This record gives sequence, C-alpha cells and structure tokens, in this order.
Amino acid sequence: MRSYLYVPGDAPAKLDKALDRGADALIVDLEDAVPLAGKARARAIVAAWLADLPAAGPAVWVRVNPGPAGFDDVRAVVGPRLAGVCLAKAGSAAEVAALGTVLAAAEEERGLPVGAVPVVPLLETATAVLDAARIARAPRVARLQIGEADLRAELGVTLGPDERELLFVRSQVVLASAAAGIAAPVASVSTDYRDLPALRASTVAFRRLGFVGRACIHPAQIPVVNEVFTPSAVEIAVAADLVERFDAAVSSGAGVLVGADGRMVDAAVVRAARRVLDLAGPPFDDPEDVVQL
Repeated sequence: MRSYLYVPGDAPAKLDKALDRGADALIVDLEDAVPLAGKARARAIVAAWLADLPAAGPAVWVRVNPGPAGFDDVRAVVGPRLAGVCLAKAGSAAEVAALGTVLAAAEEERGLPVGAVPVVPLLETATAVLDAARIARAPRVARLQIGEADLRAELGVTLGPDERELLFVRSQVVLASAAAGIAAPVASVSTDYRDLPALRASTVAFRRLGFVGRACIHPAQIPVVNEVFTPSAVEIAVAADLVERFDAAVSSGAGVLVGADGRMVDAAVVRAARRVLDLAGPPFDDPEDVVQL
C-alpha cells in the first residue's frame, strides 16, 4: 500500500468516486471531516456504503474519533469489507487497548474472528510521539501514522523547505515501529495539494527515512506518491540480482560476498534489498521474474 486517500464519511458521492482515483487504499473519515452534529448520519452512510462494496478495489480503512465517539464509530462500521481502523488522536497504549475491546465485541457480533480488524494509531500530540514505543506494542496495532497538522500546531512548528523541523519526530516513529516489529509507518499528508514538486521532494525524503507510503487529501497527489513509493526498474533489478547471488553464496557455505561495486555484501545489506522487492510487490518479489538490465 503506497497511497491512502482521505475521503469524508458524510459525502456518498465522494465515497463512490474515490474508488476509481488510483489510490491503493482509502481512509474514510468520521473525525475531522464530519461536524459533530453529523456524526450519526455519517456512520450510517459509511456502514451502508461498506456493506455494498465489491470484494475488489482499494482497501478501505475508517478513521474513527477518539474516546466514546470512536466506540460508536466502530460498532457501526465493522464488517468483512473493512480493512482496519485509524484511531485519531491516539494518546496512549491504554486508549488503543480500550478500542480493541470494543472491536472484539463488534467482531463477535458480526461473525468475524476476534482480532481480525487491525488498528493504526494516529500520533497527533507531543505526548503520543514520546509514547510511540508503547503505543506501537499495543494489541492490534499494524503500523503508526503521524498527524502532523495537529502536532505542528501544538509544538508551534513552522516547516521550512526541507522540513527538518520534524525530522526527529519522523525518525522516532520509524524507530518505534521497527523496535515493535510492526510495519513501517505511513507518512502524513501534505495540505498544499497544488504544489506537486514540493510533494514529490518531501515524499522522497519520507521514503529515505523508512516510510513506505503516504496519505493524500486530494486525488492529484496520488500519482506522485505511487511513483515515489514504487521502486524503479533499475532498483528492482539490482536488488533481485543481489538477493539471488547472496542466496547462492549462502547455499555454497559463504556468509558474505563482494558486490559488483567492490563493497562487502552481508545479511544486513540483503535485508535492504529484500525490502525493495517487497515494495515492488508481485511479480517483482521473485528474483527469477525480474528482467535483468
């Protein structure tokens, strides 16, 4: 999953159109995009829309509200077509666990296996970022995501051209994810959907930091994000060749080999190559299917 398109949960026409925008996944929003008075209506809209979705198409996540309102969101939307829930403004591992308890009851009621619905906590406060390691280890957590708009407002941060002001935060979340053994995080949205060159530059920086996808607020952002998080043909060919030669060396009893550029290649280097193939997805995750360049 490279791109995640946010869609307001109270807009049926936008929900239908979002399916064909080219995003790998949708995040249907029941939080900030929906006014307080419209929460109940939005839940009903999203529940009915999910029930009618075909099996094929982008994965559908739902961003739920924090606290008791989020419990009501979960009870409404849990079903076989739901890929998972994004918990807005997750403040602690205890909050994630509390949501998990409600999810378990909803799963039982709908005939789903308990634990089937994963959770992505959105870290939107300083407290949440500093507690990222514990939140990452909470039950059901699949990956983390940073809500940078709210976080910047709390910290008083103004981003410069290279966005170095949030480098520590972003690296902290990547580190917490790796330590917990969960998937690498998805990058936050860029609110200026018209500046696609800036979007590309910041998305490339996110990928270099260890992020594996990015959320989008406008369909125009999707092609850029998909391209950045799709390894090039050259990257795939180099990674596949490296993995193939390393596996052959290990089979012959060697633990390391010397690459074509003269550098030593060991298991740590090959892990990075395998990650490139994972990003590429099938058929590129099998070295034998790669056209050598």
